[in-house]
Amino acid sequence: MTFRGPYADGPSPADLEIVSPRLDRLAWKDPARLVVVFFALFWHTVRRLALWAARRGEKDWRDGAAHGVVDAFEALGPTYVKLGQVVASSPGIFPQQLADAALRCLDEVPPIAGAEVRRILAEDLGGRPEDLFAAFDDAPLSAASIGQVHACRLPDGRDAVVKVQRPGIAALMATDLRVAYFFARRLERISKVMRAARPSAMIEDLHSVTFQELNSALEAKRQHDFLQRLHSFGDNEGVTAPEVYWDYCGPRVICMQRMYGIPLDAIDASASGAREIDGPDLLRRGVKAWVEAALVHGVFHGDVHAGNLWMLDDGRICYLDFGIMGELHGPWQELMKDMFYTGMFDADFGRMVPHYRSLGIIPEGTGTDAEIAMRLQLVFGPLLKSGMAGISIGKTITMLLDMAKQYDAESPRELVLISKQLLYFERYSKNLAPNWVLFADKSIARNVFPEAVAAAEAKEAEAAKAAE
Repeated sequence: MTFRGPYADGPSPADLEIVSPRLDRLAWKDPARLVVVFFALFWHTVRRLALWAARRGEKDWRDGAAHGVVDAFEALGPTYVKLGQVVASSPGIFPQQLADAALRCLDEVPPIAGAEVRRILAEDLGGRPEDLFAAFDDAPLSAASIGQVHACRLPDGRDAVVKVQRPGIAALMATDLRVAYFFARRLERISKVMRAARPSAMIEDLHSVTFQELNSALEAKRQHDFLQRLHSFGDNEGVTAPEVYWDYCGPRVICMQRMYGIPLDAIDASASGAREIDGPDLLRRGVKAWVEAALVHGVFHGDVHAGNLWMLDDGRICYLDFGIMGELHGPWQELMKDMFYTGMFDADFGRMVPHYRSLGIIPEGTGTDAEIAMRLQLVFGPLLKSGMAGISIGKTITMLLDMAKQYDAESPRELVLISKQLLYFERYSKNLAPNWVLFADKSIARNVFPEAVAAAEAKEAEAAKAAE
């Protein structure tokens, strides 16, 4: 008889609800953790500064302090490691020394014991791994702050992996995020640098994202939906995501197809053994699928770092890990469509200004439409003409945020999340497609603006024919 776990027929609406505890009020047990965090930060920072003083001249003292903070993050466990990952992936927002030091947090964290993994599988699925699977590997393939991944084989012979959530991680992260928020708010009161960086806003965002990630049913559903939507237009054969095996999923367990390949940043496009890799085509396929997800379907992958974007052995590009997803609907989606249309077809930045005002990005009554359009053109102009390796999207984002600050505007989560994904694509392009011009490649918007793309291609074909 075929095994059927609790989500064999898919999760219920109640299973998909996100339960987020309050962030702005400490619980009765939080002060003890607050003391631990304070002394960890104090001790590790002082220790690093003492080492710097003993070897003065090697580095700036701020490097020492930054490494001390990251030492504390690593000592404090998964929540603070995740906080470090956010800092590392947000260039221009935090001091450069801290962002550089936090790159260490991108490494894997220590795995949980195999006995704990087996206990969670038994509690969620109702059986021991050896009873559920034809094979199960106690040694994890990878370990992250929220969970870890184990290889297995289903009874029907399919290779799979199970992603298992760390025990007690929800309660620990709730406590740690409240404590981190407490510290951030107080640092902002006493430090001009911290007020500019707004770490409290980052923790608010991390709080929102974390409790999405902690809902395994929601993550599995998003992964399933992404794969289904990927084939909506019939032209994304070169892009995929793992199939979810619902029979073996539970509240803290996701079972899915095992994929074989390498992360995008592990590809050496210049190596002799990589001559058959078409870097621009590989990146184009990945970006096209991401753009369609955002601008057509309204739900996009919100964490496309190299560990989550692979080139498979068969040449396809594969999206992994759907714990963080962004959503674009209504006016936000229209704004992003106008951004892409403007960049690809007519450079009319004036059409974007009403969206900026209606969404509150630029408050009403500040600046003229013409002035704001001109500033937008200055910010986005380089993106329209240069290969991605020849520009810095990070600097472009910083300019955009600085422009918003000049008008006392806020930096909404949607734009920040999209900007981070573009930063990741920028990094991949430097190796895979240094001369690829994102906004000049209209093929990535074929299913977003079909008529405009068809007209542009016809015009280009006509011009090419006339030039013969």
